Amino acid sequence: MDAFDFVIVGAGSSGSVLANRLSASGKHRVLVLEAGGSDRSPWIHLPIGYGKVFYDAGVNWKYVTEPDPNLDGRPIYWPRGKVLGGSSSINAMVYVRGHHNDYAEWNAAAPGWGWSDVEPIFRRMEDWDGPAHPGRGKGGPLAVHDVSNDVHPLTRVYLAAAAEAGFPTNPDYNGPEMEGASLYQITTKGGYRASAARCYLAPARRRANLEVRTGAQATRILFEGRRAVGVEYRHKGRIRTVRARAEVILSGGAINSPQLLQLSGIGPGQVLQDHGIETLLDAPQVGRNLQDHLGSDNHYVSRVASLNQQLGPLLGKVKVALNYAYNRKGPLSLSLNQGGGFVKLSDQSPGPDLQLYFSPVSYTRAPVGVRPLMSPDPFPGMLMGFNPCKPTSVGHLQIRSPDPFVAPELHPNYLSTDHDRAMMLAGTKLMRRIANTSAMRAVIDQELHPGPEIDSDEDIAAYARKTGWTVFHQCSTCRMGSDPASSVVDPRLRVRGIDGLRVADASIFPTIPTGNTNAPAIMVGEKASDLILEDTLG
Repeated sequence: MDAFDFVIVGAGSSGSVLANRLSASGKHRVLVLEAGGSDRSPWIHLPIGYGKVFYDAGVNWKYVTEPDPNLDGRPIYWPRGKVLGGSSSINAMVYVRGHHNDYAEWNAAAPGWGWSDVEPIFRRMEDWDGPAHPGRGKGGPLAVHDVSNDVHPLTRVYLAAAAEAGFPTNPDYNGPEMEGASLYQITTKGGYRASAARCYLAPARRRANLEVRTGAQATRILFEGRRAVGVEYRHKGRIRTVRARAEVILSGGAINSPQLLQLSGIGPGQVLQDHGIETLLDAPQVGRNLQDHLGSDNHYVSRVASLNQQLGPLLGKVKVALNYAYNRKGPLSLSLNQGGGFVKLSDQSPGPDLQLYFSPVSYTRAPVGVRPLMSPDPFPGMLMGFNPCKPTSVGHLQIRSPDPFVAPELHPNYLSTDHDRAMMLAGTKLMRRIANTSAMRAVIDQELHPGPEIDSDEDIAAYARKTGWTVFHQCSTCRMGSDPASSVVDPRLRVRGIDGLRVADASIFPTIPTGNTNAPAIMVGEKASDLILEDTLG
């Protein structure tokens, strides 16, 4: 059995960071096992190319939830990255640190994770190309791009409309204040996607003490007593094993990390028993506390040209392709969601309670299994969407089979609370309020969806159940905390009751952040590396 000091399972947003930081001194041998393959596909590096990898099994786990009774029995498609860089290689690249109150919640659950603890880490990891500010990082590994000179004119109209509706433009929602309408900062550099693999893993792969094995899917953790000592994995059709002299670190993400724990005998005892898995540790919280953001769109026909006229017709595609090829500029260098922001509707909310999205391109979301992206509507159109920032609905996941190559059961349990249902109503009404400003009325021809006939609270609620979609922010399934009864890992990310095993990815979030989850996941990788090196060096 070959041996390393650290074995990291997953080369995603957190795992790539850990690979870089744990191997930096040259003192430790580090192995990364990644179930997916290379990130060389041009569709990964082209920012808007995430529409092409949305259903690509070559880089995507393509998970589908169980039918959700709160969404009219619909299953929901959950793409997750199965590739170097994980979901940072296939996401929409929006960079959001989160609100200060998010980390007050984290610190209450796990001391040491408050805003004053994590803010220096966000600065350390950033290479921000926008206006200089002492609160923003410069020269870090992760490129963060200010899109203010690149956006479509309709996005400026959206900002004006939001201001007219009472939400002034915030030039930097990652700065001192989060609230307001904004242009979204994205993780790109020079017109290319800046994934965790590109920013953290690629520079480290030249080191002799770091090895990355792709196409290597972990099947179970190996133990001696209650100490993790290695990992079993499948590589090139064979089952292999590797030993970890110091620690095994799970960075498979909010779905794969709890799945691997359960497959390895750590999880709810009854679930393990039902699948014939010997229980090493009855840990009821593994796979519980599943949270996600649920979004909804208002779909408008525009009076003026939108990106549909550039990304749809052949001539338009040729023009934007040439602009990108020669200048690395234009819509191909951006995310579809160019604008949005964070607003607070309730005085009782400690921070923003709705996240907004504006896209100067429109398409009709399709059922599970049908490619919905990169096919703009044939008419000028735009999308305005939202999601509640702090949903209170909680789901769970569990293994479906003892076979590690069978996807787990995913039960999101969306819209199961009065709070979440009320916020979906409020969000749809806010979209219409913004659309009804003079700025927006000048460019909107008609509301296509929900449509003027969807007007009562009952009809809007039915529309949300029928069309609501994941914003791809699954988290909290290996929750971190000080209370053993409600957590899987302690504040130093050590799996409770097991030695030599940690989890470091979005699954450890005590609560869901106010915004997009990729920046916090990368931050977790940074902080985890600090904790691991502190404990290793003693």
